[in-house]
Amino acid sequence: MWHTAHEAYRQSSTLSADPLELVRMLYRGAVNSVRDARRHLANQEIRERASAISKACEILLELTGSLDFERGGEIAQRLAALYDYMVRRLTEANFRQSDEPLAEVLGLLATLLEGWDAISSQGEEATEPPRAWESMPSASQEPLTSSLHAWSL
Repeated sequence: MWHTAHEAYRQSSTLSADPLELVRMLYRGAVNSVRDARRHLANQEIRERASAISKACEILLELTGSLDFERGGEIAQRLAALYDYMVRRLTEANFRQSDEPLAEVLGLLATLLEGWDAISSQGEEATEPPRAWESMPSASQEPLTSSLHAWSL
């Protein structure tokens, strides 16, 4: 019974979330999946590890599909490239049964989630780029507010 109630709550939360919260939910899901994959790898649970990695890859593909390249410009292109890189690293981790790529992807996802959380806590009035933006290679330092809507679902 708890499982059914929990699923109903989760579905309701997803359907009523604004685009920014949906992105944050996807990042949290990916972070949790990579953490699960690391735990399953350490416990030599092959099927569970592969399933967790597949879930993280599916979330990253969903995030890629949600990018608006027309309005998002360079930011959307960089995020697409980063998501693609993370999917490749997750695939490598699964194939080689290696923790190092999982740890790297977890760090990248945590940084991106931190940036989205900062945007959420600052609201539409954000004027400073979050740390996730600053850590992206050769990124321009324009405020995120002008492109925020282009990142959303």
